Amino acid sequence: MPLDIAAIVAPAHTAVVTSECQNSVVGRQSMLPELSAAAAQTVVPNGARLCAAARVAGTAVVHCVAGRRPDDRGSNSNARLFGAVLKAPVVPLLGTAATEVIDDFAQADSDLVLSRIHGLSPMAGTDLDPVLRNLGVSTIVVIGVSVNVAITNLVMDAVNNGYQTVLVRDAVAGVPASYADAVIDNTLALLATVVTTDELVGYWRSAR
Repeated sequence: MPLDIAAIVAPAHTAVVTSECQNSVVGRQSMLPELSAAAAQTVVPNGARLCAAARVAGTAVVHCVAGRRPDDRGSNSNARLFGAVLKAPVVPLLGTAATEVIDDFAQADSDLVLSRIHGLSPMAGTDLDPVLRNLGVSTIVVIGVSVNVAITNLVMDAVNNGYQTVLVRDAVAGVPASYADAVIDNTLALLATVVTTDELVGYWRSAR
């Protein structure tokens, strides 16, 4: 039986979760220029549309950002990725502009912002899971970066925690693009319902 996607993404039990859509990753202070360039084509414009449409529909929007303390206490140092962050021209310190949500997403007072200093997933080291449950959420719409690491971790964590998971194909990015496409087609599509921005916005409009 085909999935009833409109029912899965019904606004009352759905949240858009943005992953690392912050200035130091995909914004004006990006420490990852190749990823930022890819995100500029997909994540930034389509993510902005989705956040706006979600708010109109009454769907929760939760932004998940990653950063570090000035003294770096509590953050990982057990992978090359974390070492590269420390060597970047812009260190994503919590409480600074580097870890703020990009302006394109027009963060609203109703949006929630959760930060982490540990791990590779927006659901690790944060209150994301209990916050979503307190909101009555059973479906997570995943957008942001990167398919290489955080997005893939988030999808798997969401599925493992019992959420219906929807991945917006043209609102996520990874590098190189061919690799991101392969991960979506061969791994994430087995775990999440894959849709486009136009499809999802259409479902929410029809729900009004």
